[in-house]
Amino acid sequence: MIPMTNEQPSLQDRDYSSISPSARSLLLLKGLTDIPFAREAAELISRPHAYQPDFNIKDFAFWARVLHFESRYKSINQLLSDLPVKNVLELSSGFSFRGLNTVINNDIYYVDTDLPDVIDTKLNLLAALQHNITSKGKLETLPLNALNEADFTAVANHFPEDEIVIVNEGLLVYLDMNEKKKLCHNIRSVLKKRGGYWITADIYVKSERKLSNLTPNDQLQQFFKEHRIEENKFESFEEAEAFFKNEGFIIDKEAERGHQALGSLKYLSESATEEQFTNLRKAGRIRTSWRLRLAQ
Repeated sequence: MIPMTNEQPSLQDRDYSSISPSARSLLLLKGLTDIPFAREAAELISRPHAYQPDFNIKDFAFWARVLHFESRYKSINQLLSDLPVKNVLELSSGFSFRGLNTVINNDIYYVDTDLPDVIDTKLNLLAALQHNITSKGKLETLPLNALNEADFTAVANHFPEDEIVIVNEGLLVYLDMNEKKKLCHNIRSVLKKRGGYWITADIYVKSERKLSNLTPNDQLQQFFKEHRIEENKFESFEEAEAFFKNEGFIIDKEAERGHQALGSLKYLSESATEEQFTNLRKAGRIRTSWRLRLAQ
């Protein structure tokens, strides 16, 4: 169970300024969706100002971005849904609260991780979000640099004996090829010992030219450029599959493409011209989510 307190934490004087501009922007975007706890967390980090999501925005690029992140989040849930999951380790979770939502509804041991500064802030947010909530499972929220093998192994050892499902979204695009290989090594070592799967929503292919007219030139986009996100993507889905094969993984399942359960699609449709939809279709697929397992 999640540890509970009898009194609600005082939040009025809490300072959430340590949330980076990019993480804040992403959370405010997700607050426009039905992703669990996104709206509540967006309200918390907006204090002392009120969070007032504007669904009347008529900006195709804006809603395309919201749809992208909503789809990415839900693709992981899709690939988790048909597994007999008991243990989940999420890497670089940021200000996503999949772990909290999971243990409320399921008897699952969930370990939620990110870098120490992120976790410090996230624990404050969790103190408010989980007030008066009961759970079926157990949630731990721990600092972890996923590239540190010793720390990775130590966190994995928190789980009881059973298979582990490792999940991530928004991590691989921050890693160069050598760092990706290091992460693969750490995950492979744990899965060899415990068994299980790796679900990653980070199968991105280079798309800057394809989306040049569809991407807003704002603070979040500048952050992506500074962190060389485009350079860290795969050249193609074939290259991505070959990379994971060389690292000892095979594709167990790919998330199905379908926007019927994405609430932001409505607002994208209302904001788009036929030409914009045509350009988006011409751009083609730029990301997918894979459930991976060890090849042996």
